Amino acid sequence: MDMTTTLVDHTFRKDVRRCFEMQTYAIPARWLYDRRGSELFEEITELPEYYPTRTETALLKANGAAFAASTGSGRAVIEFGSGSSAKTPHLLKAIDPAAYVPIDISGAFLEHSASLLQDEFPKLPIYPVEADFMKRVALPDAVADMPKLGFFPGSTIGNMIARTSVDLLRFMRETLGEGAQLLIGIDRIKDPQILVDAYDDSAGVTAQFSLNLLHRINRELDGDIPVELFRHRAEWNDLYARIEIFLEAQQDLRFSIDGQGYELGKGQKLHIENSHKYGLRDARLMLRAGGWTPLHEWSDERDYFTLMLVEAHPYKHAP
Repeated sequence: MDMTTTLVDHTFRKDVRRCFEMQTYAIPARWLYDRRGSELFEEITELPEYYPTRTETALLKANGAAFAASTGSGRAVIEFGSGSSAKTPHLLKAIDPAAYVPIDISGAFLEHSASLLQDEFPKLPIYPVEADFMKRVALPDAVADMPKLGFFPGSTIGNMIARTSVDLLRFMRETLGEGAQLLIGIDRIKDPQILVDAYDDSAGVTAQFSLNLLHRINRELDGDIPVELFRHRAEWNDLYARIEIFLEAQQDLRFSIDGQGYELGKGQKLHIENSHKYGLRDARLMLRAGGWTPLHEWSDERDYFTLMLVEAHPYKHAP
């Protein structure tokens, strides 16, 4: 077992124990993405209700020339939370990069995706990095002197509360360095029913994705949680402008994790994910707070989704 895996196991265990022992009843969303979770999420992106992926993909396809003009060639593309890297080829084809560095916490999924992408781009140097991108990441020496373009699609920034999203943007700035650029996907505020449907699809794939977290706890932390007695719920919280995802106990439950017993009452909800939605002014303010200056924006005709290109300008201590 390598050090990265050991660290992930320790942090996962700590987060799960905090959920039940401190009765926060919340588990960070990053733990949804083990290999099975990553596979299920890729299925979600193909669902008819899930508009973000196809809308963002269309923006990437339609604006390649604009990306190239704005970023220039010869950059190392650093993708945070790369997953399957399904959208990445559209960007790589457009901007003529010098290297590609996918970063993901799921090592097995990362290696598989990187291998497929290497087949598609045989002359492009690819350096997979297994790491938690929620903090500063040490990049390969091979890209140290290259200008960098961060890539953070999927509106993954929306999974974080405001404080955490700003912290993440600052860590990204530290990872990429002053002068770097970042192309980031931002999901927009829209009709709540469209949003709820996107996170509670009729085929039940998103429910499987959520419930997989409990299967992971059982598998990796020696748990016996009765997964079949939980229900996936997606709710719109207008005050916080976000979709909230819960796993709700359908009856009084007793179970153990790592030999420690726990109880949940009927109706108790485990909060496992948020997906914040932004107006453009909100997004610009968040990005500036994280140390990034907005340069360009591209939105679809319905204003469902926006790609924003931002740059890490030198910090100013006065106007």
